Amino acid sequence: MSLAVLHSRALAGLDAPPVAVEVDLANGLPAFTIVGLPETEVKESRERVRAAILNCRFEFPARRITVNLAPAELPKESGRFDLPIALGILAASKQIPVAQLDQYEFAGELSLNGELRPVRGALAMAYGASKSRRVFVLPRASATEAALVSGIEVLEAASLLQVCAHLHDQQKLSAPLAPSPAPHAASPDLADVRGQTHVKRALEVAAAGGHSVLLVGPPGTGKSMLAARFPGLLPDMSDDEAIESAAVQSLGSAGFRIENWRRRPFRAPHHSASSVAIVGGGSHPRPGEISLAHNGVLFLDEMPEFDRSVLEVLREPLESGKVAISRASRQVEFPARFQLIAAMNPCPCGYQGHFSGRCRCTPDQVARYRGKLSGPLLDRIDVLLEVPSLREDELLGQRHGEASSAVRVRVQQARQRQADRQPHSNARLGASEVEQFCVPDDAGQSLLRQAIARLNLSARGYHRVLKLARTIADLGDVERVAANHVAEAIQYRRLDTA
Repeated sequence: MSLAVLHSRALAGLDAPPVAVEVDLANGLPAFTIVGLPETEVKESRERVRAAILNCRFEFPARRITVNLAPAELPKESGRFDLPIALGILAASKQIPVAQLDQYEFAGELSLNGELRPVRGALAMAYGASKSRRVFVLPRASATEAALVSGIEVLEAASLLQVCAHLHDQQKLSAPLAPSPAPHAASPDLADVRGQTHVKRALEVAAAGGHSVLLVGPPGTGKSMLAARFPGLLPDMSDDEAIESAAVQSLGSAGFRIENWRRRPFRAPHHSASSVAIVGGGSHPRPGEISLAHNGVLFLDEMPEFDRSVLEVLREPLESGKVAISRASRQVEFPARFQLIAAMNPCPCGYQGHFSGRCRCTPDQVARYRGKLSGPLLDRIDVLLEVPSLREDELLGQRHGEASSAVRVRVQQARQRQADRQPHSNARLGASEVEQFCVPDDAGQSLLRQAIARLNLSARGYHRVLKLARTIADLGDVERVAANHVAEAIQYRRLDTA
């Protein structure tokens, strides 16, 4: 009897638990059995592995082959176990050396001719494997992703033959080159938007504090243009943020694109998207739009056109920064710390309050339209802002708006002041932290009392006004929140009176 044990990784949300691939060759009628809760893709690896071994001119043992993927209670899916299974068979049949196998972890899907194909979640697996101190061998395309993780040695391979030659010390595998950061100038410029000075100021405040925004205005006022330019106002991603964001994207169906490294995600799903597409899910849970926007921006255009149930699922992630998906066979948790930028028309026809007087919507129609957004959801949005139609002089005048790069400098400075004072952005301050860092002066307290009475602010809305005021003070490099900061913050909640 011959036995070989190799190491690989499964995926359970953003976690990548270790998997031991045990291959046993025993006497008896030829058979090939895979156990350890394998899904259909893993069971089909029997045919891929058999063909790859034979086409690489190795001998496929005519014995009773049993492959155990441990631990048995962890579901195994996808073709990432093809490579360790094939190597395990070759090692158990003494066709490759066994001594060095414990130093490596393997993942990769095999084609029938022995070439290696990329696998989903390579970056998440490498992040988990960085604590094992083993060398991670991956297909070439996947190894480029995994090389972004520091603290782990990654080797790239194009075929099963190359991996075997490396284990025989005949031709060593090379390490992939990590990509360089993409230039930030690729984002659209805020200077392209004419007028809307107060809206641009509100977006600057939102970017500086990590606040969510709802823009309400007639068609053609620049809501979508402003939202598309919002990522260009955000500060550079830290190393941890870049790795987390890339790891989540590597789990999605489209995978992670190297050119997006260190770029803030900008996700803009269509209003026909389902709740599963937004939150994530499936029999093998994958991240949805809110997780793919982790550390970036989620833009919901025409927000009331989304299904009510889809919008309501945003409430918990907006507060907690994560989403837990439970299925009968497994429970996973994905990070979902995103900035929500939403846009909507003021009424069904879109022209309520327009200077042309084109709106003919009845009050009941307007109420039903706005009622698609529940009070609890609106209460979780920090900035509720009207975007008016442009005047003729604004539309035809010279473009003289401030560039995104200039605004971004102020945003970075404000974020640095927050980092020096607290462990996270102002939008994520807890109740006790609000009482500690956001207490206004006497004039500000008096103004807040009036706002609570007139706007009927909830406790959450009250805290959000204080957080906004704290961010405005940070942009002005002021230590104490003053009345003018509170006044500006209240202006960003004007729709509470609607």
